Amino acid sequence: MKSAVFHSPNFVLTPGLVSNKFYYNIDFPKGHIAVKDFYAEVVDEAGHSVPLHEVYLHHWIVVRYNQRKSNLSDMVVHGNSGMCDGLFVQHFGLGSETRKTATYTPDPYAIVVGDPADVPEGYQERWLINLHAIDTRGVEDRFGCIECRCHLYNITKDENGRDIKPDYFGGLSCCPDKSRCRLRRGFRGPKRTFYLRYTVKYVDWDATSIVPVRVYIFDVTDGWKKPVNPTAVAKHPCQLEYEVEPCSANENVRGCTHVRHLSVPFPNGGDVIYGVAHQHRGAIRSALYGEDGRVLCSSKPIYGKGKSPGNEAGYVVGMSTCYPKPGSVSIRDGEMVTLIVNYSNAKRHSGVMGVFYILVAESLPKPNFVLNSFDGV
Repeated sequence: MKSAVFHSPNFVLTPGLVSNKFYYNIDFPKGHIAVKDFYAEVVDEAGHSVPLHEVYLHHWIVVRYNQRKSNLSDMVVHGNSGMCDGLFVQHFGLGSETRKTATYTPDPYAIVVGDPADVPEGYQERWLINLHAIDTRGVEDRFGCIECRCHLYNITKDENGRDIKPDYFGGLSCCPDKSRCRLRRGFRGPKRTFYLRYTVKYVDWDATSIVPVRVYIFDVTDGWKKPVNPTAVAKHPCQLEYEVEPCSANENVRGCTHVRHLSVPFPNGGDVIYGVAHQHRGAIRSALYGEDGRVLCSSKPIYGKGKSPGNEAGYVVGMSTCYPKPGSVSIRDGEMVTLIVNYSNAKRHSGVMGVFYILVAESLPKPNFVLNSFDGV
């Protein structure tokens, strides 16, 4: 297996400042390859891991696109296999949980990229990173800042100049690039330079030994509805984020759980090879279910308990993952799949996400013989 370590272009932050930038034509292994793992984290100029309580990594995503050789402004996103329309098109990506979430794809499976047959004539395959980070040194309300609560950013218009609705408590619209979260009175801190360091593990493509997987990303805010016309193309208007309202004062705080669910038909069936959820602070768990109620994958947050990078107290520092035995968990073509996302609503949470990422492969043919095994052999 080959391994390559790269760095994004640098981004410079001062206390409270937000960086939400797109970096095009990033470094990425060349050729027709099979990606086995993609790991990323924020580091400083010396290469040291940066804790979330200093720089909060809201998200990083890596997107494939094809760019015309003769006109660099002509580019077409070559996204994953679904499920949202125009959103969550990435092949790789996580958030604050990046350091403690397993992301490897088990043998003989891999995410295959760089196939010349997938690149139109006159184009070239390239990759971009969208990186959203918030410098929370010296801020008045650290957890309010990472939930992008509008009053802490003094934001009234979104990045497109549109007025933010009065009932929008917080979310991505209130922490755009170059915005700043409110600092404690009198706080001063130095300007610092950071990078996203990412490691790609891969092998050269070999049709005899590698089984390609498809990437699917579900979003619990998907507004899918069954088309009235059976020949119509179904729409998946995903909303990206939502708000968790606090439970009523007379409810037992320990029993305060906000539940949101989505049921959608799965387009192309196969074997589930890997699964993981993406959630924010306040998360309890997410689970994906088949039509008959069987669990396809359940994923829970890992909360930090200290101060060191990867174990920051109060933050989601990892998500549990699923690695089913190949062939043991399958989804049929058109099967209705249900995503259920749980958050604690003992307190209000803004800008939360309920995303589920799975890798699916064509079902391998069943062997026509029985292989016996014996203890001690």
